[in-house]
Parts: sequence; C-alpha cells; structure tokens
Amino acid sequence: MATRAATSAARCGSGAAVLLMLLAVLAGTSSAQLSTGFYSYSCPGVYDAVKSVMQAAIAREQRMGASILRLFFHDCFVQGCDASLLLDDTASFQGEKMATPNNGSVRGFEVIDAIKSAVEKVCPGVVSCADILAIAARDGVVSLGGPSWDVKVGRRDSTTASFSGANNNIPPPTSGLANLTSLFAAQGLSQKDMVALSGAHTIGLARCTNFRAHVYNDTNIDGAFARTRQSGCPRTSGSGDNNLAPLDLQTPTVFENNYYKNLVCKKGLLHSDQELFNGGSTDAQVQSYVSSQSAFSADFVTGMIKMGDIMPLTGSNGEIRKNCRRIN
Repeated sequence: MATRAATSAARCGSGAAVLLMLLAVLAGTSSAQLSTGFYSYSCPGVYDAVKSVMQAAIAREQRMGASILRLFFHDCFVQGCDASLLLDDTASFQGEKMATPNNGSVRGFEVIDAIKSAVEKVCPGVVSCADILAIAARDGVVSLGGPSWDVKVGRRDSTTASFSGANNNIPPPTSGLANLTSLFAAQGLSQKDMVALSGAHTIGLARCTNFRAHVYNDTNIDGAFARTRQSGCPRTSGSGDNNLAPLDLQTPTVFENNYYKNLVCKKGLLHSDQELFNGGSTDAQVQSYVSSQSAFSADFVTGMIKMGDIMPLTGSNGEIRKNCRRIN
C-alpha cells in the first residue's frame, strides 16, 4: 500500500446468422438476438445517418457526446435498453424523465429526434429509437477521440416506462463502492465493468447539486481541488444547484484516461467517482487504467457491449416508434 500511495502521489456476424435472426423476426418470435448485421439489408444507411447528425450536434456543442452517452446509460438501467427514457409524460402516462436521476439532468432528446427524422428519410419504419440511441452513444464517444466498436442492433422500443425503476436502479452520485457494485450487478454487469464504464466521466459536466456534498463534506478529496469547486457551488442547497463543473478536470471534451489519473490524485468530482479509488477493491483496476489507456479503452468497449445487451425487446415484443417521444 505504501508503494502504491507513493506511486499515486508521483503520478498526480456471419450472413447465416443474420438470415436466421431475420427469419425469427418475421416469424414474430421474441427469441431473436441482437446482431451487428441486423440492418445490413433493411437499412444499411442507418449508420451514416446517425453519424452525420451526431457529428453536427457535437460540432455545435462538444458536451453533447457525453449527454447522449448518459442517455443510453440511464435508459439501459431501467427496463433494459428499450428507449423508455425517451417517452414524454402525458396526462395518462408517466415516463422516466421526471424521476430524480433524470429531472433537469438528462439532455439531448432533441438530437435523438433529429437523428430519428434523418433515419426515417432513409428507411421509414425500420429502425427503433432504442437502436438509434445505442449507435449515437458509440458515435459520440468516437467523435471525442474514444474507441469504436460494432454496435449490436435489433432492439425494439418499449411501450411502457418505469418511474420507480429510474429512481431505484440508476446509481446516485452519493453511492459508495458497495452500492455501485450492487446496482451494476443487478444489471448483469461486473465490478470490473462498473469501473470501466465509470470512465464515461472522462467527458461531460456535472451539476453542483450532484457534487456539493463531496466538495464540502468528504475528506478523501484534494483540498485545493475542493476549494476550486466550492467557488462555483455554494454550500446552501438550492443556490447554484445547476452550476456546472467538468467531470474530468483537464479535458472534459476528450475521451481518454485522465478521469482515472484524477481519482489517484483525489480529484474525483463526485463522491461516487472517488469511491473507485479510496483504499478498496477497485484501486488496482484504476491504477491499471492510469498506466494504460488502451486497457481502459478495451474494457470500456466490453462494458458498453454488455450494457447494450441488457433486456432488449426483440421479435414481436415492443414496437418501432414513429416518434421517439411517444408510443405509436
């Protein structure tokens, strides 16, 4: 442990498979599996359409890459990756947007709307909003310098949402390591996946309300860093709640491993971030990502693919929404 502390301080589908899957869909079964080739014949232009809109959105606002990635994460942790988060509330329908982890926090819905419109022009009624979100999340990471991967597709869209699921399943920024590990395990994701996927915080911003307690009350935080963040986040709740700070101190619009370097220097913005390097079972994994950006990238890709596999609706389950904000 002494050596580690010293080091820390110093560093401060095949065609046949596609055919079988398509036959399963046509047969109306619910056993069809996701595949990277699902749209090879029905909508090969989907990827260019998504990429074009995402690149334009990020050119306007680099933060949008992180926002879309977060939308995908918050969607997949509630009922699986089914685009339930995209549904608007109505007089007779309660969605997930007003749940505590999402209200005033998740954003980028208008970008998904724009992507849906672009995709519908290419191949109307074919591509789900759930798949659009999965592809867009990947493209956002790539646009900011992160790794690429082949996105498995074939999801259909949910006709339901879960307000309670959003409140209970999405890890809050106050989470300790045990709670983080438990909430990810509930989605079939390992602690290793959790640490790698937390690296999504190498991009994007967080609101004062989510880091206030950490910068004022916690002791496992660099003093100078805490004071800097306090200057933009008043101690009193309700005052400056929406003031923003970068999750990655140095490069919040570049996808790399600085997030983990900050943790080693006790400069994690959220309590839940710093829990990953706080004398516990995940310290060694954080150190490995500090030493090797390629190791982080590889594990992040593995985690993203696994997260995308959470409870997809396939076959005759769900629907292909015409408008991502409402049920057909």
